[in-house]
Amino acid sequence: MELLPIQNLLKSQIALRQNDIISATQLLVAAGSPNPPGDTTRVAEAATHLLTKIPEIEIIQHETAPGIVNLVARISSGRPGQRLVFNGHLDTYPICEHLNWTVPPLDGILKDEKIYGRGASDMKGGIAASIVTATVLAEHKHLWSGEIVITLAGDEESMGPLGTGWLLENVDIAKGDFMICGDVGSPNIIRFGEKGFCWFEITATGISAHGAHVHKGINAIDRLRKALNSVDLLENLVVQAPPEIEEAIEEATKVSETTCGHGESHTLQHVTVNIGTITGGTLLNLMPSQASAQGDIRLPIGISVSQVLEHLHQHLDTMAGVTWRIIRSHEPTYTAPAHPLVQSALLASRQILGKDSSSMVNMRVGASDSRLYRATGVPSVVLGCTGYGLGAADEYATIGELVNMAQIHALIAYDLLKPQ
Repeated sequence: MELLPIQNLLKSQIALRQNDIISATQLLVAAGSPNPPGDTTRVAEAATHLLTKIPEIEIIQHETAPGIVNLVARISSGRPGQRLVFNGHLDTYPICEHLNWTVPPLDGILKDEKIYGRGASDMKGGIAASIVTATVLAEHKHLWSGEIVITLAGDEESMGPLGTGWLLENVDIAKGDFMICGDVGSPNIIRFGEKGFCWFEITATGISAHGAHVHKGINAIDRLRKALNSVDLLENLVVQAPPEIEEAIEEATKVSETTCGHGESHTLQHVTVNIGTITGGTLLNLMPSQASAQGDIRLPIGISVSQVLEHLHQHLDTMAGVTWRIIRSHEPTYTAPAHPLVQSALLASRQILGKDSSSMVNMRVGASDSRLYRATGVPSVVLGCTGYGLGAADEYATIGELVNMAQIHALIAYDLLKPQ
């Protein structure tokens, strides 16, 4: 797996730009963009500032709602060929200042070879790496043909429709022949697919009465509880995934669970239900007349949204005083593990991380905008840095991973776009 001279050139050029990756990450982190409220105006301006340094780049902003700003940038080799898209999202988890941060959450503090701050790993560091990768490729256009496009979405953390989904529906150059997303993951785990999801809300009504006179009322929380128990039965659905998916998950288990936690493989192969919010009742000795809950159902490859809906109709529609609705849903998606994009990413990861690397391909538990690209027929992988402190205090990205990530992306780009 020795590198070709051209690959060595790209690798070394990105290594020389380590400080650029650091400063770009810090600039993006400093432009806070928590979702909610989801205002990406400032971070879009910061990203535009970075992108304008790339020679002969075209940049267009798309504000799809007040404060939700998306960017699309294109670099042409000047020769016909395929289009490779680097995708990322500009919004982040809420900053959560009340958590026990040991550093200011938007200062992009550099300490012990780590960059700290909300969005450092998810995924402003990834965006910085993509921009530096694109910069190096733009400075060496003689090495490749076709186009490189960078799409930066302003509406991802809430799975909203005003980011990547809007771009794919309305901006032709946002589409491509391949897509690489630098969202959180690991440089040695190439995520070729991800679970689908159904976000739901259940409301139960009852009749209020004194808590001692239960014979005079109907407890809405009891009705809600029974409804939620029925939703939990989804976890018993039998999953029939294609053999290539089962084999990939099994082969990646040891490596992937080291980073993502014991039990990840089981989660990838089963339906999971999480009840995120519950409201209802006013006093402990008063029977509640109303209660509601919202939850998150995740679907592995082999289970469809229609199967989930069928289950919910069957179990909930006949329950007295219970109504429900789907807030948002998306099918599970994947690009075949044997696809040239996935195999190119795997090879590049092993070449950059070394012959003794444990690079593998696997599914992804969480959703990303790659699902939207796959749904439109664009082969896609997620290959980013580890999500240290994801959604918690002291989120950070390591400099080494960000540099490796940019180098891997550059090698994939060269492999896919090199002149035939």
